[in-house]
Amino acid sequence: MLPVWTLPRLGVAVRNDPADLRLLLGTRELRYDPATGWRATGFTLSAKLPVPQLSGGSLFVPLAALNALGLQVLADTPALLDFAAPSSVPAATLPPSPDLAQAPVPGPTPAPSPLPQPQPAFTVNLDTVRVSRTLHRTVEVQRVVLELSGAAASSVTRLQNGLTVTLSGVSVTPSSQTLESGDTLTLTQTPQGAAVGLTTGGGRSEIFTLNNPERVVIDTTTYLDGNVPPPVDPDAMPDGVTYRQLGSLHLLSFDPARYQPRVVSAPTGQASGVADLVKRVGGVAGVNGGYFDPGTHLPVDLVAMGGLMTAPSLEKRATLGFTAQGDTLFGYPRPRYVLSGAGFSVTVNSVRAKADPGLLTAFVGDGRTRVGADRLTTLLVAPGAGVVGSAMTGLVTPPQGTLAFTFDPARFPQLPRTAGAPLSATLNWRAEGGWDAATDALSAGPLLVQGGRVALDPAREGFNTAASIWRPTRQVAFGTLAGQPTIAFLEHGSPEAFASALAKAGVRDAVRLDSGSSATAFVTGGYANLGGYLNTVWSRPVPNAIVLVPRADAAPAARR
Repeated sequence: MLPVWTLPRLGVAVRNDPADLRLLLGTRELRYDPATGWRATGFTLSAKLPVPQLSGGSLFVPLAALNALGLQVLADTPALLDFAAPSSVPAATLPPSPDLAQAPVPGPTPAPSPLPQPQPAFTVNLDTVRVSRTLHRTVEVQRVVLELSGAAASSVTRLQNGLTVTLSGVSVTPSSQTLESGDTLTLTQTPQGAAVGLTTGGGRSEIFTLNNPERVVIDTTTYLDGNVPPPVDPDAMPDGVTYRQLGSLHLLSFDPARYQPRVVSAPTGQASGVADLVKRVGGVAGVNGGYFDPGTHLPVDLVAMGGLMTAPSLEKRATLGFTAQGDTLFGYPRPRYVLSGAGFSVTVNSVRAKADPGLLTAFVGDGRTRVGADRLTTLLVAPGAGVVGSAMTGLVTPPQGTLAFTFDPARFPQLPRTAGAPLSATLNWRAEGGWDAATDALSAGPLLVQGGRVALDPAREGFNTAASIWRPTRQVAFGTLAGQPTIAFLEHGSPEAFASALAKAGVRDAVRLDSGSSATAFVTGGYANLGGYLNTVWSRPVPNAIVLVPRADAAPAARR
């Protein structure tokens, strides 16, 4: 079946009325009303036709009816239904069927009745009402399309539980129906024109017009689960936050005088939603961090917070760094812990909880994870203390935030083995360009944009472009735009497309973060994953994120 409102585009003139349907092509006409069924004018029907159907607010007629009218079908396959181009497209709606007028019924002469009041002559008709409904997880989007036979002025009155759209000088067949969403749609004829009432159950409605043909569109977005943060409202950004949308690219920029970025992690081996990580530190926005093992939730590349490296670096991929003052760094650091004492300096091999007799390993205590092993020594050092806090053999559970260094004394005889011995632990970034001032860092990659130009080099960073990590998907990045730290989100595309869009938008530097199902951009009030009001509000929990937190010295700023 085909919707009646599409048939004028095939050259068929219509009256789109379930109680009085008319289809006219040349000299052949089909009429339908529920009482008498199909009737043919100008030809004889050779077979019984299926009855029209109402679905989603649209009236549908069978293809057999169009064949009976003589509409030329060029192709009719499961994948394609094609028609010949019409010689002309009807511009007007057909009037009511003339043979539906009731003949006078014999009987007593009725008493004179008051003369009917003259009704205004409307030149525009509300031909069709189409309704569609889409669910994006917990977000319902309903679209109501009012298709008119000509241009008409419209006005909107918003009510507590919905709205009314008044179409001046428009005729309409009165009706009322309950939509799939549960909303009620009412069409009423008034002396001024057509009144369209819609209850929305608390949803937010946006109204706009289209032409060719003339249409009024009502889009209603309803959040079905109050426990799930809704999509972000682009018109209600926090002070100092600027939202931009350029096609499928979405940019959230933050006034550096008010906000500064930092790395925030969930407890070791755990994952959290980005919104939870943002709220944990009193932030205003955040974006998911680097790549991680979905089974263990452990990062697979560098993570540093507050001057402490909690996950080791692969030493080859693009890295974001942040100073205590909030400056953003981009580069390829190869950070290592260095232990120094009286007459010695030793570079730590790796950062991990699992001990290795052949290595000097480091771990930042979380109060839960055990390190060390039999016949291995573990030194506990408070950051900045300059002395060994305690020295133990066997399994050890370092307190939260304490540095633990595990080694075999036979392989590292220069290291102390007693509490109180001098020992300094420093983080050597082994990179130029201000990295010595970095306190937080996170590696992901690839580097997308550098100096305003596309800078993709997957071979340099060891990315396999034939693997799924390089597939077109939803992409997320962190960078700078006009001197402001910026979260970038691309609805769908390849890393190349993402880099090109960022450079075109004026982004100066940007590093891609873990994309695909992990990609999450959050700002206070909702998710900006896909932009606007049609986005998904779900994403995979992650072990770390980049969060924008208010600066302690921030001055008041005007809303942007």
